[in-house]
Amino acid sequence: MPHPRFNRDEVARRGQEIYEQRLSAQVETPENVGKLISIDIETGDYEIGHDLVEIGLKLQAKHPGAALWGERIGFNAVYAVGGTLVRTPQ
Repeated sequence: MPHPRFNRDEVARRGQEIYEQRLSAQVETPENVGKLISIDIETGDYEIGHDLVEIGLKLQAKHPGAALWGERIGFNAVYAVGGTLVRTPQ
């Protein structure tokens, strides 16, 4: 379902920007690589876990109506359909 304040491209742009500029250095630890991260694109708040829905719901509880972006820590995609996930350079 689309977000009422942001289109899909804006959510992706902001989410990737926050991840790359503010979060990647602190969350890309050996214990987190491969886990999922959900980011509130307005506050920068985030949750890490194994289930994107579960961590997204935690953020929604803290910030109702939040626009969320999800990534797999240390990889180029959240899921692979008909292919493989590629580990991003460290």
